Amino acid sequence: MVEKGDGPTVVMIPGIQGRWEWIEPAVTSLATRCRVISDSLAGDRGSVADIDPSQGFDSYLEWVDTLLDRAKVERAAICGVSYGGLVALHYAACRSRRVSSLILVSTPSPRWKPSCQVERYLRAPLLMSPIFALSSPFRLYPEIVQAFPHRSSRGRFAVKHLYRVTRSPCAPRRMAQRVRLLDGVDLHGDCLRVTAPTLVVTGVAGLDRVVPVDSTREYLSAIPGASHAQIEGTGHIGLVTKPERFSDIVGRFVEGGRERQRLPIQVSA
Repeated sequence: MVEKGDGPTVVMIPGIQGRWEWIEPAVTSLATRCRVISDSLAGDRGSVADIDPSQGFDSYLEWVDTLLDRAKVERAAICGVSYGGLVALHYAACRSRRVSSLILVSTPSPRWKPSCQVERYLRAPLLMSPIFALSSPFRLYPEIVQAFPHRSSRGRFAVKHLYRVTRSPCAPRRMAQRVRLLDGVDLHGDCLRVTAPTLVVTGVAGLDRVVPVDSTREYLSAIPGASHAQIEGTGHIGLVTKPERFSDIVGRFVEGGRERQRLPIQVSA
């Protein structure tokens, strides 16, 4: 478990790879405005909670509870990235008293189902993992070029990001297990149960080649009152290519939520 910064508390939930280190630039940047708590997903090496996620998707509820309890926080903003957004959504629906606000970053649609390509990966995650790894740069390269027009800055980012990924590798079998855990989970029903102020964060349509922007934007109609923010010039990994812009968007939203809670309650005569 990592804890950085001061201010309103934000729990950042990483994507399906499970490693918080992959989103470290966003964690560090947001920590200049907020108290940020993050951890590798339950089941991953180094995760603070000794929880077996194979017991079901609800295991992640216990995992987030553990993070908040260890940080001695009763209520916090919950920010989920990609697959982590599904965990954040489910937590906000089931633990509303502990969620001050919800942020979904490039999160798959609540109607998401595995494609044929994903199904092939699920059948043989170890065999397919080299193909997954080799195809990732092709999916991410267009948005990296957009975020870093100059070759020198692009190269520096690529080296740093590759170092983070190789230093904290993902586990293909755990990734496949996480997809399977979604079987039978009513994510659309979860949307209707969310009561916390919700922000949906995306990149630019056409640059996110992992989760289409239109897919993430479905939460704007699925969750009552949800608002949207876009990280310009980015796709799926805007929170690490432009962490300052990400922290500005999320920080303003979280701080605004804290100010709303301080307002006196108006009682009608």
